[in-house]
Amino acid sequence: MIISLARSRIRSRVVALVVAVTLSAAGAVTVAATEAAAAAGSENEGADCVVPGLPSEGSLPTNSRLPDPFRKMDGTRITTKSEWRCRREETKRLAERFVYGEKPPKPAGVMGTVSNSNITVNVSHNGRSSSFSASVSLPGGSGPFPAVVVLGGFGADTAAIRSAGAAVINYDPYAVGREGTPRNNKQGAFYSIYGSSSSTGVLVAWAWGVSRIIDVIEQSGGNILKADATGVTGCSRFGKGAFVTGAFDQRITLTMPIESGSAGVPIFRGIPGEGAQSLSSAYGEQPWLGDAFGSFTSSPNRLPVDTHQLVAMVAPRGLFIMDNPHIANLGPRSASVAALGGAEVYKALGAGANITYWSDVQDGTHCANRSEWRTPLQQNIQKFLLNTGSAAGTIRISSRAQGNLAEWRDWQTPTLGDSGGDTTAPSTPGTLAASNVTVGSATLTWAASTDQGGSGLAGYNVYREQGATDPQLGQSTTNSTTLTGLTANTQYQVYVRARDGAGNLSGNSQPVTFTTTAGGSGDTSPPTAPAGLAASGTTRPRARPWAGRPPRTTTASPATTSCARPARAVARSPRSAPRPRPRTATRA
Repeated sequence: MIISLARSRIRSRVVALVVAVTLSAAGAVTVAATEAAAAAGSENEGADCVVPGLPSEGSLPTNSRLPDPFRKMDGTRITTKSEWRCRREETKRLAERFVYGEKPPKPAGVMGTVSNSNITVNVSHNGRSSSFSASVSLPGGSGPFPAVVVLGGFGADTAAIRSAGAAVINYDPYAVGREGTPRNNKQGAFYSIYGSSSSTGVLVAWAWGVSRIIDVIEQSGGNILKADATGVTGCSRFGKGAFVTGAFDQRITLTMPIESGSAGVPIFRGIPGEGAQSLSSAYGEQPWLGDAFGSFTSSPNRLPVDTHQLVAMVAPRGLFIMDNPHIANLGPRSASVAALGGAEVYKALGAGANITYWSDVQDGTHCANRSEWRTPLQQNIQKFLLNTGSAAGTIRISSRAQGNLAEWRDWQTPTLGDSGGDTTAPSTPGTLAASNVTVGSATLTWAASTDQGGSGLAGYNVYREQGATDPQLGQSTTNSTTLTGLTANTQYQVYVRARDGAGNLSGNSQPVTFTTTAGGSGDTSPPTAPAGLAASGTTRPRARPWAGRPPRTTTASPATTSCARPARAVARSPRSAPRPRPRTATRA
């Protein structure tokens, strides 16, 4: 096990000031207890937060201003940076319930392979399974490499990404969530697991697919691709997908949506007044958004969240939003307001240098590679994926489509305290034991830790000892947990760390080692062969009057013959997946 501070110095300082985050999940680098995770290492760090009951649709008030991102659901505002972790979880739950549909947590079984040219993903959950793959293009030099997932073949300049030293993962989102399907019969790998009538929209399905790719990279050992340095990008509809992907998976260190349009970055409340693609059109064109959003297409002021809060969900991680001010249908003015509103959360968390919004470009072609973006693209890759740069982000809004945040908010940005002053780690968890080990699960118990700094014991993180990076296998709020989704017939060495309400982490418990059983029940020995076979109670068959006669034949009528005729097999060649291509400017 290695305790490493090798991740970005900028992010280390930022997050140490920022969030009482849960440290690391699969593939994240473990850092010292006094430094919060340099790069978020858990798909959802707020999964253990207690969230009040969500409001019903009928109880939602009308509010023409952007919701206050700092106001908790109980009506109080956060006052410390450590509170953002659970406030972000509230935002996530509201966004799932009313906008995008639920993004389920990691399925029970995720396995796959990583090679120099390909990633395979195999998922199993609740008796259902699905699979998909993505191609890999490595840069020059020796790995392991950070990687940028490019949705649908359209995103940030892939040549520039590789020349900067990052790999490109070409991911076909249609394999996971197809377009052109009715809402009650959605198709793709996500819906094969969760059902074709799932109320989750395809943007979250696409995001789920990227998360499963990251799971496989984490399990691969990090020999080809780094498990803790992943970016995501896409343009137009794939820009919508990249934006949602980065907001919902905190392992992504750099999110780069381009010209995402309605259902992407632009605030929902601003779209009707700007002349962008209408919400009803975006909702009806494809099942991008969750089914529940249909109730808000003509009344976005009733939404309890807006996209500036999705921008904030990415904080304090790297975010580079690229936009086109020349096409009003893309909603660039509303997108700039979303960026400005979300940037207020970045600033409050001490991470204002980690967000860039750039719409000041000359070329108005949809999804073009623009020279104005080349330098900030390289700087963001260096800073968040390669750990070789420290350039500050910038807000460059074109005068052609400049939004004014003051017109959209009635709240002010608070000055957040630094985690309430608690910098003392909890005590180290006691003796760790494993029991009930099966083919894919194991139960762990340990002696409880105690809080020593006053912020309260928040729970425990469970890690697998795996060399350069120790992936997080689970979390618990008590001193026991059952790990699921383990690989059959595999040895695991795991340890536990306690965390408190301020994000401080204890030392590592003593590890425990166990081996999961083989496939099936683990029993590979067949039973003994049956013996003493005997027959009894036999009788003589009774003769039948027609015995020996040939069966009577009849001539079938044409109708009977037609009904009995077997269907003729028609050989069909496999239908290739549609080649993704950018839509016209009128449909982002």
